[in-house]
Amino acid sequence: MSDATRRIVGPFNRVEGDLEVQLEVSGDRVERAWVVSPLYRGFEQILRDKDPLDALVYVPRICGICSVAQSVAAARALASLEGLAAPRNGELATNLVLANENVADHLTHFYLFFMPDFARETYAGEAWYGEAAARFRAVSGSAAAQVLPARAEFLHLMGLLAGKWPHSLALQPGGTTRSVESGDRARVLAVLFGFRQFLERCLFGDALENIVALDSAQALEDWCAHRAPVHSDFRHFLHIAEQLQLQNLGRAQDRFMSYGVYPADGTPLFAPGVFSLDNGTTQPLEQSAIREDSSHTWNTQGLDAAHPYDGVTQPNLDNQQAYTWCKSPRLGESPVEVGALARQVVNGHPLLRDLVQQSGGNVRNRIVARLLEIALVVIAMEGWARQLRPKEPFCHSANPPDEARGYGMIEAARGSLGHWISVQRGRIANYQIIAPTTWNFSPRDIRGAPGPLELALQGAPLRADESGGARRDPVAVQHIVRSFDPCMVCTVH
Repeated sequence: MSDATRRIVGPFNRVEGDLEVQLEVSGDRVERAWVVSPLYRGFEQILRDKDPLDALVYVPRICGICSVAQSVAAARALASLEGLAAPRNGELATNLVLANENVADHLTHFYLFFMPDFARETYAGEAWYGEAAARFRAVSGSAAAQVLPARAEFLHLMGLLAGKWPHSLALQPGGTTRSVESGDRARVLAVLFGFRQFLERCLFGDALENIVALDSAQALEDWCAHRAPVHSDFRHFLHIAEQLQLQNLGRAQDRFMSYGVYPADGTPLFAPGVFSLDNGTTQPLEQSAIREDSSHTWNTQGLDAAHPYDGVTQPNLDNQQAYTWCKSPRLGESPVEVGALARQVVNGHPLLRDLVQQSGGNVRNRIVARLLEIALVVIAMEGWARQLRPKEPFCHSANPPDEARGYGMIEAARGSLGHWISVQRGRIANYQIIAPTTWNFSPRDIRGAPGPLELALQGAPLRADESGGARRDPVAVQHIVRSFDPCMVCTVH
């Protein structure tokens, strides 16, 4: 359009890694967006020709905040090579360690990454601003003094169950090498009890069981109205979301995918599948339908989309269509959104299904899903800890075959994470990783279809002090980007 202008937003603070968003703005709206991952890592190249078990050493170092998720995905890929299943203790302990990291990530995102944006000066004229800024301002807000100690205490579970964090080697294809004794189990339960107290006092202002029992948009509205907004941080967010109409911001394709996570006796806590709002049904997930398109990527793979087993990660700056290092993952030919909202919609939680039926995937619904998942998972963690059986096996072992291929598909905090490994002559011939932010922050594909964030940014409004000559970064863009909780260092390997 003739009055359209280009602007670049970034780098984003409070985001793990480098991110740049290019916007085409017309009047007071974003017309189009291009999401740029400017940092190339090279992990998939590093892993080539290594011993398959070396992956357990390398992949946790992809990221310092979701290293357990990378370890679990690698362990699952190696287990599929070996045909190895973990004993029940190992399954439960792995669930606890992964859940510990995922829940800590959700908590960190809400308090330290997302809510501080409501303390921005652009909102100073809003009636709710004073209380929000006092509570959620980065570092100096009153929430930080409560959240940081609670988070640190909660992460003590890592020491008890995995030895250390990040980069633990306790997570193995056949389970966990850190066996849990009776005293350890008691300490795990004590940590979970203390964390539950924090959640019920500060985040929710209510019992976790009451939060997970909310079964509709109306039930959530009634629960929120029962107390003042400042009674709990969840209510505080819901009040701000209503004032800013965040349910109308950041809608993407409304096609959601989950690999499933936290298995126990063959049944995951959150089921795998694909949910599309178009038909309102959940379909089985076909791993073989996953493809990566490199048409807009600085990569040598070419224009043909490839399954990760056949994927190539080799830099090539000659692609004239490229604008990012991030490939374009697609399920079949479709972009999909991943994350806590996708997990809960696929799993059929009635509250999230109702919210999505009313307003699709958006900023408010992504945050509600993340907080609901904290309550769901902490309750499950208490059950897993009680089921641990000291003195019984926690790990089985086997050697990887000389010729094979396998994959590990799990759910990290930010969504679906997959590792695909091919072994030839006892060495890694190919290793490909598709991280959650690779799905959500993917560029356009060969058909020109934008990734979830690129679509979600279309139509984002600019406030009066952000358009014209002001040139401030649009706060709506910040909210949309952060609603996906990007981890950029995981995005490109």
